[in-house]
Amino acid sequence: MKIKIIILAIVTLSIYSCNSSGGVYLGEGENNGKSYSIGDDASTKAVMGIAEAYSNQDAEQVISYYDASFLGENGKADTEAWLSSMNSISMKPYKIVPLSLNGQEGQQVLTWSKEERDYKNGSYEKLDLMEMFFLNKAGKVTGFKQWRAIDSVNFGASSGGKYFGKTPGEFTGRPFMFSNRNETEMLETMVGHYNKLDVKAVSAFFADQVTINDYQGKVIKLSNKELAGLFDSYKSVTWTPYSIIPIKIANSDAASGVMMYSNERRVLKSGKIWEKELMEMFYFNLDGKISTVTQFAR
Repeated sequence: MKIKIIILAIVTLSIYSCNSSGGVYLGEGENNGKSYSIGDDASTKAVMGIAEAYSNQDAEQVISYYDASFLGENGKADTEAWLSSMNSISMKPYKIVPLSLNGQEGQQVLTWSKEERDYKNGSYEKLDLMEMFFLNKAGKVTGFKQWRAIDSVNFGASSGGKYFGKTPGEFTGRPFMFSNRNETEMLETMVGHYNKLDVKAVSAFFADQVTINDYQGKVIKLSNKELAGLFDSYKSVTWTPYSIIPIKIANSDAASGVMMYSNERRVLKSGKIWEKELMEMFYFNLDGKISTVTQFAR
């Protein structure tokens, strides 16, 4: 009798010590406050299938796991182009946790994996990834998110270089990183307006006060209103960017500098033609406006 009681006690203790659900969703909306449960093996197998097809560079097999809503209009072509850009790629999951948000259809599969990418262009990446696959009721991928830790052997990095400054200061010794405040698109758009001699549209990209350090060493300070006469002597202009690189000093405020290498050809009303290759730095202030331009030419 004592043995039966002990066994019953152990079983009871096991039931109460192992929760069937836990955690909490804290985002906005109707799911706020809901808990999670462990998902099923089918979701785990689906992600393992994706990893295998991905490593085999089998685009057809990879997209067979995708829902049409996730694949989109160009999903197949994009997947084929991505996989064919590499000599080899390997995705090796080392931890997969399928989760179900209680009361909702579908599952979220957390996946940790090691990935290596050997590109045909000679580049190489080695990554430690944490990914979330969103699967619908049919087990098809409807969404995807990725977080990554970058191995030091990679040919590319999100930061690098070194800032010295003309004199030692707060930022001396810090690396640079890419800036991402839409500077590239803004400059592309501005160049389009510039080539149309649309001074009003061009001036909208500049701050109220602008400093121009031109290629001859002159320092010109203008108000935004004074930019109105920018094209007075021009008959036509063709400004062609070769490259645009937005950067900022790491661990500093959002102000940034954008290096643009370009060719500019100006036909003046006098009949003269001005044409040079330019290397320019456009400084974007905290309001996202160009406050300073520094120019070099040949």
